[in-house]
Amino acid sequence: MSGVPESLPWWILGAVALFWFVGAYNRIVRLRSGALQAYAALDAALVRQLDFVQARLAEGGATAQVPHGPGREDAALQASAAQLVTLLAATRLKPLDPAGIAALATALHVMLGAWQRLHPDAVVSFEADGTLSRPAPLNGRDDSPAAPIAWPEPSAAAEIARNQFNQAVAHYNAAIAQFPAVLVAWIMQLRPAAPLR
Repeated sequence: MSGVPESLPWWILGAVALFWFVGAYNRIVRLRSGALQAYAALDAALVRQLDFVQARLAEGGATAQVPHGPGREDAALQASAAQLVTLLAATRLKPLDPAGIAALATALHVMLGAWQRLHPDAVVSFEADGTLSRPAPLNGRDDSPAAPIAWPEPSAAAEIARNQFNQAVAHYNAAIAQFPAVLVAWIMQLRPAAPLR
């Protein structure tokens, strides 16, 4: 008779599976935390852009309710900025929710479009690394995943923060899509996130 119980290999296999599960879960949580931290930096950069827009609106004084013209554009910019403030507050509660990020992206593009209509020469586009963007792609096609956004404030911080958030989301989504880790994500109910386009 052997001194090793027959159930020992099962205990060893169970311990290895448990350690693997904990390690995979920690990796996913670390990547999720990185995406949340990147969202915090993006949120701060977007708030700075909003402050810039709202300060310029305040400098313009009270806007008259005119059906056409600059007063109407000011009102559209004020409304879109207020909508963006509301969606930023809502997105802070669940920063990785795809529906919330999609709504935030829509509100951001509406505000930026209103800003560009009001101040067509006062927008600056930056590449994801912070360098100034060229106005059009050289080969006529743009194959980049997220085209640079023309920001009201002449600072690359918002575009850099957006790119870092999108990269963190891509790493997190790739991690929860890998085969063994997809089981951990399914058990722990971790869902894919959406980048800000």
